Amino acid sequence: QVRLVESGGGSVQSGGSLRLSCTGSGPISSEYCMSWYRQAPGKEREGVAVIATDGKTDYADSVKGRFTVSRDFAKNTLYLEMDNLKPADTAMYYCTADPIPCSSGGYVNPKYWGPGTQVTVSS
Repeated sequence: QVRLVESGGGSVQSGGSLRLSCTGSGPISSEYCMSWYRQAPGKEREGVAVIATDGKTDYADSVKGRFTVSRDFAKNTLYLEMDNLKPADTAMYYCTADPIPCSSGGYVNPKYWGPGTQVTVSS
């Protein structure tokens, strides 16, 4: 079965940086749409970043210019570089994958999810 495991979360002060990683295993194709989501207590789940097979990316307005998503196909690993973190970024961050191409909306309702990694940003 497909498995996704996140790592790299932690606690930082405002303005700090973290780099999240997501390693996949099982029958995951390099053509899958890969995305990062996050959810804070009492808030709606929010899409953070998406990356397609061709390297095209998109970000939530709240993180543009601060977060960078990348993908290492050889290692089957997804990354999220987070810079200039703010308290509003505090949330559980999830790695997702879906067989549907990103161009066809594969990031909207991902089929596979990791267990999440906690990011806490203090002021």
